[in-house]
Amino acid sequence: MDTDAFETLRASYRGGFLGKAIAYDNRQKEIPASLIRSLRWHPVRLISFLDRPYYYGAKKKYLDWIASRHLATGRYDLFHSWSGDCLRSLKVTKRRGIPSVVEIPTWHRDGGKEKVRRSKIAAPTENISSFQRWKNRLLLQRKRFIEEYKLADLLLVLSQKAANTFRVRGLPEEKLFYLPRGVDVERFRPGKRPRKFRAVFAGALIRRKGIQHVLEAWHRLNLPDAELWLVGFVHEEAKPYLKEFWRDNIRVVGFVRDPENYLSASTVHVFPSQWEGSAKVTYEAAACALPQITTREAGDVVRNGIEGIIVKPGDVNAIAAAVEHLYGHPEIVEQMGAAARRRVVENFTWDHFRARLLDAYETAMRMVR
Repeated sequence: MDTDAFETLRASYRGGFLGKAIAYDNRQKEIPASLIRSLRWHPVRLISFLDRPYYYGAKKKYLDWIASRHLATGRYDLFHSWSGDCLRSLKVTKRRGIPSVVEIPTWHRDGGKEKVRRSKIAAPTENISSFQRWKNRLLLQRKRFIEEYKLADLLLVLSQKAANTFRVRGLPEEKLFYLPRGVDVERFRPGKRPRKFRAVFAGALIRRKGIQHVLEAWHRLNLPDAELWLVGFVHEEAKPYLKEFWRDNIRVVGFVRDPENYLSASTVHVFPSQWEGSAKVTYEAAACALPQITTREAGDVVRNGIEGIIVKPGDVNAIAAAVEHLYGHPEIVEQMGAAARRRVVENFTWDHFRARLLDAYETAMRMVR
């Protein structure tokens, strides 16, 4: 259970809403085990040898099936799930008049060109074997998400950019509820600014998050007395860019379980992602008082010129110019860093998240009355 899921669970439990949670894993100790059905051991494990999209789809559909059976008992007054997990369950909620809240981790399924392209990778084709046809039924197809959007009473969107991908496709404003993430401001705290200018990229090293553009911009600048830390799992797709744009002042840290120690030891966070729902690392970096060079697609934490610099995805010139600007103006680094810390403390703690979520629950229940 990741942090976002746990904070959702904690909010519903403390707010008196939690009747039953269904999850594949439950290692937390705060919420009583009697309120959580753990699916740690499940029959879908038997097909874990399949490629990730098939296995991932099967797990989500199995979770949906289990949830739908619970809802069919009539013992529950509200349903909260995530897109892709809940089509069967939403059909039950509609029949029984149960209010439903569905969280959208990123954008509308048709909201980004990259997402649309990826969703077609394993689309069914003619003249395929019966085994492949069976596997294809495990995939999460576009139409599943679109139908979920229609059936849900309330959609939780994590950023204004994400909300706009629904607005432009005709979904009514009253169906969208803005729910930005939160951050633990005690765990993620400002550290001592390093003597050497240190840019950090935190997140999986993949093209979608703009790692190739960070590396190219850094290579062009060749700044003296500066270094770039890359904190995150190195995927195969990033390796050619590391080779092409390598500088000896780059440090590949890899995946870590304590990102706060690397963020708080840096000068600026560079995260030019092409699309996110609302990247949690932008909250974490802001809590560590880092100015950020990021995109509007990464979420709403950073306002241009206040907590950092907003660039367009893929604009290497703009990324390089922003890095160079902050490199040459340490006083602006301090101003933006202080503003970033203040913004999350005042708006994006987990307490703020939980209060907003409970408001969403109340809103959904009023809609169905």
